[in-house]
Amino acid sequence: MPPRYVAVCGASEATASQLAYAREVGRLLAEAGVIVINGGLGGVSGAASEGAAAAGGTVVGILPDTDRRGANPHLTVSLPSGMGQGRNVLIVTAAESIIAIGEGWGTLSEIAIARRLGRPVVGLDSWSVKGLDSVDTPADAVRRALE
Repeated sequence: MPPRYVAVCGASEATASQLAYAREVGRLLAEAGVIVINGGLGGVSGAASEGAAAAGGTVVGILPDTDRRGANPHLTVSLPSGMGQGRNVLIVTAAESIIAIGEGWGTLSEIAIARRLGRPVVGLDSWSVKGLDSVDTPADAVRRALE
């Protein structure tokens, strides 16, 4: 069976609890054999990458700039896009489902793009948006993303 691809999206300036959620989500996704996709930098992306890498998972970061400077050290693959925030389209298009953690504006754009593409989005301590399935725990977020 081919691997699943799940994007973990969230703010670069996340709270301590959101970072803990992201680490746990990354770990649980890796343990399920999922390839984790994110923005490749810090914050929620860095924490999800850290959790997935610690569990032996594969993490793909789609970076905003034309080089790899600033990429978090937990990425398996770092892909410079040169697209700035436009990379959000690539992140959610590459994923089969999305887990959104926190309420950054970039996160909101990823939620909107994913929903326009028909991708399921699960929110964990995130925006209250029609069409966003909100859950309370990392385990629930992963379970829903893999349904």
